[in-house]
Amino acid sequence: MKDVPEINQSLGGKSPQEILAWTLGHFGAEKVALASSLGAEDQVLTEMLLEIEPKAVIFTLDTGRLPQETLECLKKTEEKYGFKYRVYHPDPAAVAKMVLEKGIDLFYESVENRKLCCHVRKVEPLQRALKGFSAWVCGLRREQSVTREGLNVVEWDAANGLYKINPLIDWTEKQVWETIRAKGIPYNRLHDQGYPSIGCAPCTRAVKPGEDVRAGRWWWESPDKKECGLHFKDGKTVRKEK
Repeated sequence: MKDVPEINQSLGGKSPQEILAWTLGHFGAEKVALASSLGAEDQVLTEMLLEIEPKAVIFTLDTGRLPQETLECLKKTEEKYGFKYRVYHPDPAAVAKMVLEKGIDLFYESVENRKLCCHVRKVEPLQRALKGFSAWVCGLRREQSVTREGLNVVEWDAANGLYKINPLIDWTEKQVWETIRAKGIPYNRLHDQGYPSIGCAPCTRAVKPGEDVRAGRWWWESPDKKECGLHFKDGKTVRKEK
């Protein structure tokens, strides 16, 4: 969209809270949704967003393969802030067909199979979740991986037909955890066991000292392919810009 560069320029140097306030004011609270994976960044954004707008829309995707610790974090977050997530699940028929044809753990066999599983369990439910909204808020940070270094505060998500807002894009991991501890924000206890990035249980492992923060996601794949298809720039899965 032509207005994206101008918006990014106007939001330059703004805090995440200021970016969220602008987003709610510009699009309207009922047209904005926070997509939460229950990760550390999304927990920080949940705290910030609900402080500004207690009735804000926050949704999450239950893929059917989430760790129990993630589900526990969901419950604790709802209890602390007194709200309910909109929870979206994959289509049961699509999951059954995929598992019948490819097997329950198809993702280990090829990148194509892993992308198919991500599409069925995450991408298609996300598309349903985003219907009717003008903008969605994400917890992406440039520091997280090479696939995210080229992102900005505001992107036009051509694949889903709405704006994507990244209020924490310039934050460091240190800033995220300092905020969690200072505010007493609930977080996934797998983070204490060496999991900086958490997805589905069979596709996530703890990282070793010195490894990239997303090394535990789809660890059997090349780093430049480690996106599930939820995040796009100019209609394409985000990649490092040369």
